[in-house]
Amino acid sequence: MKHSPGFLKLVEDAKSRVREVSVDETRKRLETGKAMVIDVREESEWAAGHIRGAEYLGRGILERDIEARVPDKNSELILYYGGGFRSALSADNLQKMGYAKAASMAGGWREWKARGFPAE
Repeated sequence: MKHSPGFLKLVEDAKSRVREVSVDETRKRLETGKAMVIDVREESEWAAGHIRGAEYLGRGILERDIEARVPDKNSELILYYGGGFRSALSADNLQKMGYAKAASMAGGWREWKARGFPAE
């Protein structure tokens, strides 16, 4: 997918503040229970397939519902989207809300699937 220059500039700005986590590290953190992995894609994308053990909290409702779903702002959260761009934007917003350990999974769902990691 070709992204517009304005969108890419916005993503790069967010990525300058957000920690990116590799798919390998995400898998390790999920399997050991050290992080909550959150799928922020569209609901139809979640239904078509997602990381096994991930929670769904779409980007459209993330900021509205995160405090009820994850009241502990010290929780380690790893967000993912299709390729890692919009998850960086989402993690940036969560950091602004006080979730200092919010991160974005580099490569997103596409990288996870390409690696053959566990999915539902």
